[in-house]
Amino acid sequence: MGRRAVEHDCAIRDVLGRVSDAWSVLIITELGKGPNRFNALRRVVDGISQRMLTVTLRNLERDGIVSRKVLDLSPPQVEYALTTRGCSLIGALTHLTQWSEQNQTDIRSDRATYDEKHKIDSSSE
Repeated sequence: MGRRAVEHDCAIRDVLGRVSDAWSVLIITELGKGPNRFNALRRVVDGISQRMLTVTLRNLERDGIVSRKVLDLSPPQVEYALTTRGCSLIGALTHLTQWSEQNQTDIRSDRATYDEKHKIDSSSE
């Protein structure tokens, strides 16, 4: 593999690694509905810890996918929104989340079948 191919592969993994992790997908999808505050995001992104939400939002902001705006309220509050780049992800992520929802039951069933088969196979060795 040539140097150019290695550089291309690393660039793809770098970007996809950021936008395809489960928390990023859920946050981007939620912000696709409109701007939201930190605590509101935490309530709707089921299972995310405060620390993980903070880390994920910072990474998305660093990559120019999410913007952070401090609201002039007392006490100050922060609102997050998708940037133009973030909005360009919504179509792809919508297809991915719809596919996941449509196939979730069958995938769980296939996993159970596979696990059961391989549990039996490994015990006979």
